[in-house]
Amino acid sequence: MVLHTSPFPSSFLSCLHSLSWALIFPCFWLGDRLLASFLPTTYEKRQRSDDPCYFQALCIIITTPIYLALLVSSLPFALIGFLVWSPLQAVRRPYIYSRLHDKARASGATLLTEWRATGSCKSFCFGSANVCLLPDSLARFTNLFNTQARAKEIGRRIRNGASRPQIKIYIDSPTNTSISAASFSSLVSPQGTDVPHRAVNMGMKRTTSMEYKGDNSGENSSEEGRYGKNGGDMGDGEDSPCIIRISGEDSGHISDSDPDAMVGHVNVACLADTEPDFQKSPNPNHKHREGDGGSLDSCTTSRESLVKGRVADGTIDQSGINNKLLYKASIIKKAAARKKKHTDDILDHEISAFFPANLDFLCLQEVFDKRAAEKLKEQLHYYFEYILYDVGVYSCHGCCGFKFLNSGLMIASRYPILDATYHCYPNGRGIDALAAKGALFVKVQVGTTPQDQRIVGYVSCTHLHALSGDATIRCEQLDFLQEWASEFRKSTSSSSAANPEELVAFDVICGDLNFDNCSSEDKLEQQHSLFTHFKDPCRLSPGEEKPWAIGTLLDPEGLYDEEVCTPDNLQKVLENEEGRKEYLVYPTSKNHCPNQKGRKVPLKGSGRRIDYMLFSEEGLNMEWKMEVEEYSFITQLAGLTDHVPVAMRLSAHDPDLLVCPRLSLFACDPEPLT
Repeated sequence: MVLHTSPFPSSFLSCLHSLSWALIFPCFWLGDRLLASFLPTTYEKRQRSDDPCYFQALCIIITTPIYLALLVSSLPFALIGFLVWSPLQAVRRPYIYSRLHDKARASGATLLTEWRATGSCKSFCFGSANVCLLPDSLARFTNLFNTQARAKEIGRRIRNGASRPQIKIYIDSPTNTSISAASFSSLVSPQGTDVPHRAVNMGMKRTTSMEYKGDNSGENSSEEGRYGKNGGDMGDGEDSPCIIRISGEDSGHISDSDPDAMVGHVNVACLADTEPDFQKSPNPNHKHREGDGGSLDSCTTSRESLVKGRVADGTIDQSGINNKLLYKASIIKKAAARKKKHTDDILDHEISAFFPANLDFLCLQEVFDKRAAEKLKEQLHYYFEYILYDVGVYSCHGCCGFKFLNSGLMIASRYPILDATYHCYPNGRGIDALAAKGALFVKVQVGTTPQDQRIVGYVSCTHLHALSGDATIRCEQLDFLQEWASEFRKSTSSSSAANPEELVAFDVICGDLNFDNCSSEDKLEQQHSLFTHFKDPCRLSPGEEKPWAIGTLLDPEGLYDEEVCTPDNLQKVLENEEGRKEYLVYPTSKNHCPNQKGRKVPLKGSGRRIDYMLFSEEGLNMEWKMEVEEYSFITQLAGLTDHVPVAMRLSAHDPDLLVCPRLSLFACDPEPLT
């Protein structure tokens, strides 16, 4: 199937569409600004709190007539443009495919090549986020504003988090193998490009912090306001993993009671050429406090940076480092230190201040605004080579009812996209029906076998009906989702003699399903057959979550509170049960009250988890076993959206092997490390 790089089949239609939209846009923009002037966010209210009451009223009295006059004068042109624009939607393609041809723009992020499936293990990392990039006036209903600046900042934070150097930790101590520092910051910092392999010795203490300078490509424009200054950039660092060896007597243990004690040494060896340092972004508008290591302004990782360790007797020779079993140290809590309620729950889980390093696939929802989608795409292209955006239909064509907004779906991939299709849900109701909500399905090639068989994977991104009390509609949409996903796999599979049978490595569904697994009102969705074919890593059974799962829907009224307005602060709040009760939206119950702040009644679960990542083991290669290695709740978009992004790392490996070699599993580049 040919992937569409343009929304229309001819340049003439594209020009005609651009002309019609140019006539519509002034009316659209003026109406958006007029409505936005009556919907201040809590952040704007605080900024204006020192102004006299009459000042804001005076501004509205002056600007409203001006907006109205301009709006009325632009209506005739908008009507002419609409008469041209609407029929064109009948031939509009349902998505735009963008591929990065200028790979130099990747700013040090190594784009993935084919994976030769000669090894026994391979991992794939998926991320999903609802970014709420609506027209500015509509975004203000969820207490968000400045959509264009937010789009650019969201893209920058995602790519900077995903392109962090990958750290692998050895604990070289025959006596003590624990790492118990509660507030470690980043251990590794690319400092230059003078040598490809470098070792740095440094003392470690509890509050050690080393900056990682990020990429600041693309200057912040003046329109960005708060979001343009909300934090510095974690850089588009190199993908090369780094090795950290903690050596010396009792070097693996750092006492919390003596944070200033210098314990042992850390040897850091980067295994590949580093990229040059990039200019830091402007200073943030909030003061950096000790321990805020995960925020973008500090350019350091959070207090969960030190995690997995590998015990090695004796001294590890750096020349033989590739022959060892290396464990990835992203920002995951040490597995041995966790108290697990269920012994069969072996996956690593965390609340992280950053997107996972080496993120392979990203699924986004609510990218409704076209201009914001372009800005977001430009930022993501510094890390992801393949992107599908502007997905959906408009006007009255291709779906039931008039569609004012597209689907809001976007998929970014580091692996080549082979095929894609989009379907619009035909049963939207109420205000939700104005958006072309649906499902986007893509097929990607992740490698080849020694027999030149293609190894492929399937990723689906969806956004279900949002209005509460419409469980039947959401269940119907889940039925459509299963049916369309099955049809897509059948229509894109290759099993002819000319094309050897493909091997399927994974089948994943990501998206905002708008129901949780705890609310009594969502029982119908919780028992849907989708969960018999796809597994939810956070779910034990219908109505019961795993103890570590938390909600992904934030209380909009508290988005700009100092306690949660930075990635580090939000991370700390979500790690605390009382903090979650204060800032997360909880499952509805008979005791539900509109304002949760200060609420004393018992709350069920740990918040409404409506953002899902599901995977299926059906139809995969029989010689591989799919397992969840990590699951993360991410706070890096604090202050930019009212959802908590999620990420999941899946590994496909030979089940006959007793040990999965983590070096090949977590290698940043598919080629063997040297």
